[in-house]
Order: sequence, then C-alpha cells, then structure tokens
Amino acid sequence: MEEATCSFSDEQMLGKGGFGRVYRGTLRSGEVVAIKKMELPPFKEAEGEREFRVEVDILSRLNHPNLVSLIGYCADGKHRFLVYEYLQNGNLQDHLNGIGDAKMDWPLRLKVALGAARGLAYLHSSSAVGIPIVHRDFKSTNVLLNANFDAKISDFGLAKLMPEGQETYVTAMVLGTFGYFDPEYTSTGKLTLQSDVYAFGVVLLELLTGRRAVDLSQGPTDQNLVLQVRHILNDRKKLRKVIDPELSRSLYTMESIATFANLASRCVRVESSERPSMIECVKELQMIIYTNSKALGTALQTFKMVK
Repeated sequence: MEEATCSFSDEQMLGKGGFGRVYRGTLRSGEVVAIKKMELPPFKEAEGEREFRVEVDILSRLNHPNLVSLIGYCADGKHRFLVYEYLQNGNLQDHLNGIGDAKMDWPLRLKVALGAARGLAYLHSSSAVGIPIVHRDFKSTNVLLNANFDAKISDFGLAKLMPEGQETYVTAMVLGTFGYFDPEYTSTGKLTLQSDVYAFGVVLLELLTGRRAVDLSQGPTDQNLVLQVRHILNDRKKLRKVIDPELSRSLYTMESIATFANLASRCVRVESSERPSMIECVKELQMIIYTNSKALGTALQTFKMVK
C-alpha cells in the first residue's frame, strides 16, 4: 500500500472521509486504484473496524455496473486499507458545487440519476445476496463518476442486510448523514428500504438546484434543501426559480424538469409508505430521459430547418 501511494504522499491524496483518507495508487501490475486508509481516533476504532468488515463482506458479494468495485483489502496488524477501482471524475457533489472543471448539463445529470437509481434498485432487489440491502448513507459525495460519467455508488460501511422476510429493521442508533436522514427513521429508529429512497430524493434535488443538501452558510430557514424547496416542487411557476442557473436552457424542457421535480417530491415525502420504490424511480427516469431527448431532438430539427 505504501509503495502504491508513494508513501501516502499528499500529491496522491484524492480526498478525506469519516473513515480516513483516500489516495490514488498504482499497483505493481500497473493498475491505477483508489486506496482508502483507515485513520480513526482510538475511541472510534471499534466502529471503524465494524464498518471495514461490513464493506468487505457486502462489496465482495456484489457485482453491478452502478456500484463501485472492491479490488481487495489489506488488514495487517492495526492497519486497514480498502482498494477500489479508480474513478476519474470524482464525486457528484464536487461537480454540482463547482469544484469540477465543467458544469454538468441536464442530460448528463439525468444519466447520473438513472445510474444511481439502478445501483440502489439492485441493492434493494435482494437478487445479489438473497436478502435486500439498505445502503443507509446514500448521498452525492458517495456517487462516484467514471470517465464516461457513469454513476457508481460507494461507501457501504453503514449498509444493512435486512432481516429475512422483514421490511423493517429497528435500530438502537440512527446512523447516516445530516440532510439525507429519512424523518421516519430518525423519529422511530425504523430502518426500511424507503430510507434510501428519501436520500435518493435529496440527491435528485441537488441535481435539480445545484445546491447542497445542507448549507450552513445560508440563513437558518434556508440551510436544509428539502425544507427549502419541498413546497414548490409541484408549482411550475415557482419551480423555475430553483432550477440551477448553471443549466443550459437549450438542453432541458420544462416538462422534463417538472416531471423530475415531481419524482423528487414523492421520494422525500415524510410518510415512507407514500414514496416510490427504486424500481419505479428507474422507470420514471428512463421516461424523463426519453421525452427530454425526443423533445430536444425535435426542437433541434426545427432549428436546423429554420436555419
């Protein structure tokens, strides 16, 4: 691991997370990888060890184009490393918040949303390990992008295999990230597949508005994205005000924006039973992509004819 990362040099560092730092590394085979190095204070070591084992256990059993691939791991004495495929375009939040070079246009955002939806639908389907898996920490920083901007879900340390035949798991401790918490889960401790759907809805809102799920630089009433925009998602006139101004007007139809906003609004409903399933989200996003590209194609043809 040291050799692969040039002794964990700062030049090779890709980012920092709750688990530790992530480095770009080159294995002896020449393969470029992302190496996550566990760095935790002593009081968090037991928790980190648990997350490390869960991640290895779950990712070694899963295989899907929209989930990050675990290439291997290293557990040597107190050292813990996870080795993943390297994804050139970093995470989704960086692209939406201006750290990435180019702004993402609407068709690309729809592609990312669909890829992430497919990844979550696969986890929920139970076909991989025989029982459904709740990710429990789905967020825009855990949606990684490869060179073609294919979305891949990462960070499975908090994932939970649902008890056989049950749709609910009651937890003693609520785990996850502020801004993405399912309100039903936080108030009752009941974890369901719909908890991921809520977090997915928050990411849809980030894609739509270009804003963060929680932005502490805003005033007290505007810090939480869901609370800020939930009431206007089905009002077309007001909806125009929250569309990310970075989006090129020539690449989206108001119809696709409104349908997308409606899907997001249903995903973030307070009652989990009123939210769609991830399979339904996949189908709706496929339809939005189709209608948006068809309308733009027609508009483009008209424009060419006029020209």
